[in-house]
Amino acid sequence: MNASQKKVVQYLAEAQASEQALVRVLQSQIAMTPRGAYRTALEQHLRQTRDHAARVGERLQELGQTGNPLSAVVGVVAKGVGQAVAFGKTPYDLVRGSGGEEKVLKNAKDAYASEALEIATYTAIERLASAVGDEETAKLAAAIRADEEKMLERVLREIPKLTEAVVRAEVKGNPSFDATTTGAADAVREAGDAAINTARETSARAKRTTRQARKVPGVAQAEGQIKGAVASEADLAIARYDKLTAEEISGKLAELSQIDLAKIDSYERKNQNRTTILSRITSLRGDEPWAGYDELTADEVQAVLSEGDDDRVEQVRSYERSHKNRAGVLKAAERELANA
Repeated sequence: MNASQKKVVQYLAEAQASEQALVRVLQSQIAMTPRGAYRTALEQHLRQTRDHAARVGERLQELGQTGNPLSAVVGVVAKGVGQAVAFGKTPYDLVRGSGGEEKVLKNAKDAYASEALEIATYTAIERLASAVGDEETAKLAAAIRADEEKMLERVLREIPKLTEAVVRAEVKGNPSFDATTTGAADAVREAGDAAINTARETSARAKRTTRQARKVPGVAQAEGQIKGAVASEADLAIARYDKLTAEEISGKLAELSQIDLAKIDSYERKNQNRTTILSRITSLRGDEPWAGYDELTADEVQAVLSEGDDDRVEQVRSYERSHKNRAGVLKAAERELANA
């Protein structure tokens, strides 16, 4: 692969990661958008975004990215970072703004900014590809850019209408937003499924993928924040949560996973917002040893420990002692360290 082709592959890999991350963001925005013309447009663009990611992926394969180990690592890391950013943004999309109308307006403004960034990305790819004589990539970039420009115009047409809805709700006291018609619960479930699938994929490829992919933080915490944003007391890992004192709840937090800690953090902030509990959660929260760790079984964790990465084993031992405290995992970690 020559220098010009490597540069094209780099830009395409970045674009693909951006498209994959945008899928998560669009799902969260759709979750908070009432049924109607604008939600239909977002759903159509979600399908379009998935298609864009697939087409860019196909072009990367044609350029031989999968046969280049360095390019493969770059692609995995870019995808992981994109997913982490999107997971981190999703709970924010679900709870931002004072009312439903304002949430939708702010998300639309974000959508406009995202489309502008996509247009700039594919404009750069088109120009680069043309300059180095890669007409196939240039045509692909031009076609995707045209789709993004249409969506940009569509979002811009909606912003005045969404602003009027905010005025009616926030100023005139005549809200029209109904959370039960937005499908937020579906989006939360999809986000959770995606996090679990990511964890399983990480485990299955534990001995043949780059360690960089496992170092993307925040997946479990983001899933918990999403669930906590719409959770009821019955959804929490601590029974009779609302009837317990702050001290009683704080005493139970050390037993919880990152997902459950994040869920309670979001739930507590939405309701009583007690400093004692939030401070304790902050002291306990931290990155999993790798993305998706909390969803893995003890056997799956032990399979990764058998790789012999001493730093990783130390992280697992420390994390398990503070959280799940699984005897099998701790025993495996001790064994690996003794054999190091």
